[in-house]
Amino acid sequence: MTEETTAERDLIRGDFSAEDAKDILNHVIAKKVEFHELRNFSHEIRFGEKEENSVARCSELKAAKKAFNLLIEKAEKEGKSLRINSTITVEVL
Repeated sequence: MTEETTAERDLIRGDFSAEDAKDILNHVIAKKVEFHELRNFSHEIRFGEKEENSVARCSELKAAKKAFNLLIEKAEKEGKSLRINSTITVEVL
């Protein structure tokens, strides 16, 4: 018998209106930004310095949000829907 060390699941899969796509993506990104902001805040309180990985990740996520929103606005203006596929892979290290 072997133990699984990896799990992969579809988190988001489907075709969405521009409005629904924007809601879904902005919510997911907002939660990730919130996680990293809280992590950085906690690190600053405990150690007196920023948690650089979280600060960098917040910047990356905010840039991704901006790029997604531009694409969504384009689709909305053209009356098109959007397909979102997001798979999460978790590995035991």
